[in-house]
Amino acid sequence: MRNDTRIIANLDWPLVLIYLALVLMGWFNIYSAVYDESYSSIFDISQRYGKQMLWIVLAIVLAMMVLLTDAKFFVAFSYPIYGLIITVLLFVLVFGVTIAGSKSWFQIGGFALQPAEFAKFGVALALAAYLHNRNVDISKKRHQLIAAVIIGLPALLILMQNDTGSSLVFLVFYFVLYREGLSGRIMVFGLILVVLFLATLFTSQTVVLIGLGVVFLLSLLLIRRNLPNILTLFGALLIAGMFVFSVDYVFHEVLEPHQKSRINVLLGKDVDLMGAGYNVNQSKIAIGSGGFIGKGYLNGTQTKYNFVPEQSTDFIFCTVGEEWGFLGSLVVVGLYLFLFYRIIIVAERQRSSFSRIFGYGVASVMFFHFAVNVGMTIGLAPVIGIPLPYFSYGGSSLWAFTLMLFVFIRMDANRLNVL
Repeated sequence: MRNDTRIIANLDWPLVLIYLALVLMGWFNIYSAVYDESYSSIFDISQRYGKQMLWIVLAIVLAMMVLLTDAKFFVAFSYPIYGLIITVLLFVLVFGVTIAGSKSWFQIGGFALQPAEFAKFGVALALAAYLHNRNVDISKKRHQLIAAVIIGLPALLILMQNDTGSSLVFLVFYFVLYREGLSGRIMVFGLILVVLFLATLFTSQTVVLIGLGVVFLLSLLLIRRNLPNILTLFGALLIAGMFVFSVDYVFHEVLEPHQKSRINVLLGKDVDLMGAGYNVNQSKIAIGSGGFIGKGYLNGTQTKYNFVPEQSTDFIFCTVGEEWGFLGSLVVVGLYLFLFYRIIIVAERQRSSFSRIFGYGVASVMFFHFAVNVGMTIGLAPVIGIPLPYFSYGGSSLWAFTLMLFVFIRMDANRLNVL
């Protein structure tokens, strides 16, 4: 009993309170997004808002179970948990069902479970366990490769499930590696690849290759022209050229027509308000119509008359914009930013590098979901179908994000016992 009291006293209550606020606000927004006058009770489990209530109750039970678990359990069983999740991801490729084009779900009666959501938790644990090892130096290529495999294996399995959006989330774990000492040159190299990727899509393969040739010649004039420098520069040119060829090939030969159309709409190359750009266009109309203070709760016409597809899941934020306006949207965005800020602050005060690394993993994943999801609704990010943490409808994402946050909170509550 005394131990339970000490855990409660050591909890980071700002994180707990932000979590509860976001979950409740999400629940009320789901109610508004799919409101049906024939089923007006928010507790009606035949409707999405009633089911979300059950997911919330179970999520809180899960959070309490985590808080009652010894923090050392998650350290000791990091790799087994990761291995279990990898096994489940393999199973879903064989025994899973296809929903919305992705074979990434287990159907259990009327409930569907998506293991990909929990894979982020498994990677955060395994990566923390690996980097926590004193013999690991992330500046060494061999250790970088192992970390990349830990991150990339579940991402590849999820990509094989035809769930590109969820697989892209795992890229943010490289920010965790950067915090733990990964060279900034690798981050710069990654940014250069992003620029080349966008340039190839915006213009053409030929134009980008000519541009690379010009940059190569100018660089030759600026650097000391000895053999090592020339070989390094030529190697960089070769890698960049191969990347440009791969982008062009993947875009035209690998991506599905609807995926190419979404990218072209995002880049402004196509205007398809009745096709690939329909969701985003309707979302922007809904958010813009909210004005400064919004139309009022349950009064969103775009939402009420189902103009915005997936308005309780991927596009839940447009409900906030329409009914709560700029002011309400600012409050929601502020809560999320404070959540991320608080996680980083708490991560930096950890005595254990395991807890700190795990905390940065949690913050990175949540921030990516937040930034891309909100960006989708206002046309600043591609529509890749990832939920807004704690707001979007669905049990899998709610439980996974709850698990990640409260495992971190439990680790923090135990920080004073770490020597």
